[in-house]
Amino acid sequence: MKIIIVGCGKIGKTIISSLLKENHDVLAMDINPAVVEEVTNVYDVMGICGNGTEYETLKEAGVDKADIFVAATNSDEVNMLSCYVAHCMHAKHTIARIRNSGNNSVIGLAFMKKQLSLSLSINPELQAAKAIYNIIKLPSATKVEMFSSNRFEMIELVLKEESHLDGMTLIDLRKNIKQNFLVCAVSRDGKVYIPQGNFKLKNGDKIGIIASGKDAPKLLKAFGVQHKPVHNVIIIGAGKTSTYLAEMLVEDKIGVNVIEIDEKRCTEMCEKVPSATVIHGNGMSQDVLLEEGVETVDAFVALTGRDEENILISFYAMSQKNPKVICKVNGEELSDIAEDLGLECIISPKKIIADIIVQYARALKNSEGSKVEMLYSLLNGQIEALEFNVLPDFEFCNIPLKRLKFKDNVLLAGIVRGTETIIPNGEDSIIAGDRVIIIAVGKTIYTLGDAIKETAK
Repeated sequence: MKIIIVGCGKIGKTIISSLLKENHDVLAMDINPAVVEEVTNVYDVMGICGNGTEYETLKEAGVDKADIFVAATNSDEVNMLSCYVAHCMHAKHTIARIRNSGNNSVIGLAFMKKQLSLSLSINPELQAAKAIYNIIKLPSATKVEMFSSNRFEMIELVLKEESHLDGMTLIDLRKNIKQNFLVCAVSRDGKVYIPQGNFKLKNGDKIGIIASGKDAPKLLKAFGVQHKPVHNVIIIGAGKTSTYLAEMLVEDKIGVNVIEIDEKRCTEMCEKVPSATVIHGNGMSQDVLLEEGVETVDAFVALTGRDEENILISFYAMSQKNPKVICKVNGEELSDIAEDLGLECIISPKKIIADIIVQYARALKNSEGSKVEMLYSLLNGQIEALEFNVLPDFEFCNIPLKRLKFKDNVLLAGIVRGTETIIPNGEDSIIAGDRVIIIAVGKTIYTLGDAIKETAK
């Protein structure tokens, strides 16, 4: 598909990189000539220097032939206007990055999407806040992703050195734990496995588990992982992500202390989240952190605008035995280094948004028999978890799974049927209307049919 990206900052570049891996025809546009030159050299794409709201610039870009038009500049207003002009010039689908909380109320956003004919709006800060909130609600995990309106949860966790699961096969694990779950992926020494029943777990493994949302806390307890509810949180930085997160936590009756060095931002946070405690101070100061209880707080979240500061503050919080440390890091190289040094829980807003755009593009590219509803990158981007809506014309409906041969490194991990959550076995079948969760390593899956090799006779 032909996809135009307007705005080539951190978010835009990550979207470009992800779409190129999907073999889309991508054109990059930015008002800064140095940025356009960098993007075209690094990613080998066509580039245009210009304003994404101007008719002549969009005409030069061939917007009338664009399957998807994405406006990802730093300005909500520019993005919305760009998408509206692109729609008027016959771009098939338009996606706008809309960040300001005033533009993201349910009623206001629905009105703007309708009036501007937006296909989709994306808010990196809000999506990052939701991801952090999910982890805080299940603090033993390093990452939590939701499927089918929270009916299934994909939980990532690391087996600690003292884990009683060391050396245990998955068959024995299933015998010992009553909850319905599936260990669907294991990352070990840089390699990812879709494990079989005789696979033995080892301390240090990062594992992906799928279970129904209501069973997740009990499941983690059965895994021997400490599950202590979070009652108070320290957030470093009072930016947009912090504001969204503080609102969610306060609504859930969780105490929030926000530390921010900029006095103006402190005032804004006080106005937007009056129930939060806002401290005007330097989050890099050990004295400030100790005074605010970094040693005793249940969770610590580093959300400044600098990756380096977030990483350093997070390591300090870990040294104070803080039970849950979450760090925002956008730079891929820094993220990898931080994780290798022991920082387990890292959130990248730009990766979250790139996944959403890729998911949308796949859903448009091929919807025969099924449609991509959700797409997540898991275990450091080494696997994909996809949720498909099964359409009536899906060719493998009503066939027992034991007769279906799935492709190598592809796993059917869960089925949602109405209000029922199913960890499937060979006797189960896929039927029209199901939502099906697929795990894939090293493969691009566009439709549910792509996951299946053939039907056994």
